[in-house]
Amino acid sequence: MKFENKAEIGNGIYTLPDLASILDLDYYKVSKLLNEYWNKRLADNFGSKYSWSIGKNKAVSFHTLVEFYMFYQLKESGVTTQSILKAHRELSETYLTPFPFAKSEILERISCFGKKIVLEISEDLIINLDSTKQLNLKFIKNFMHKLDFDSNNLAKRLYPLGKKNSVVVDPKHQFGQPTLKGTNLFPETIFNLYNNEESKKFIASSYDISVKQVNDAINYCKSKNAA
Repeated sequence: MKFENKAEIGNGIYTLPDLASILDLDYYKVSKLLNEYWNKRLADNFGSKYSWSIGKNKAVSFHTLVEFYMFYQLKESGVTTQSILKAHRELSETYLTPFPFAKSEILERISCFGKKIVLEISEDLIINLDSTKQLNLKFIKNFMHKLDFDSNNLAKRLYPLGKKNSVVVDPKHQFGQPTLKGTNLFPETIFNLYNNEESKKFIASSYDISVKQVNDAINYCKSKNAA
């Protein structure tokens, strides 16, 4: 199983602020979960870490970013870390990947019955996760619909505002930072021009993109500023 625990082209590089911003999660909780659980307890199952250091900051790959959302939501619903780690370990062995929570089969098959969370993988493999409160499956299902998957059903890109918006997080472009799909343009570049009172048509013409892409970039940046 191949880990992505160092900076490599195509894997994406995301610091803790990136993780919180892209996934729209609370930074303090992101930092605590990653530091206390992700490396110290989850990685112990494989003897390798899921993050690396860039100066004083930690960073993770794209697949860890995707998995982290699932981990975060399960923790928020009251599932114990031990239960999550057990499920992750069993799924990793079944699917031969260190990133089972980034697989479409897993995201598709998570169900909730009262306070019981069930991962029904096959007739022979059903994983139960005890929760202290109802898991809002809408979060998981909506998140899945924001993802594209490769031929191995592993997440390959994320649309933070959904697929109708052209801002995409693709580890193969600009180290995985949000860009306009099909370009290497950062949304902030477009937003800054817009804030300097350049017209949308002028911006679109200058970068050979559509006015819709300009609007998408503006809406994405406004959503981050409002968070």
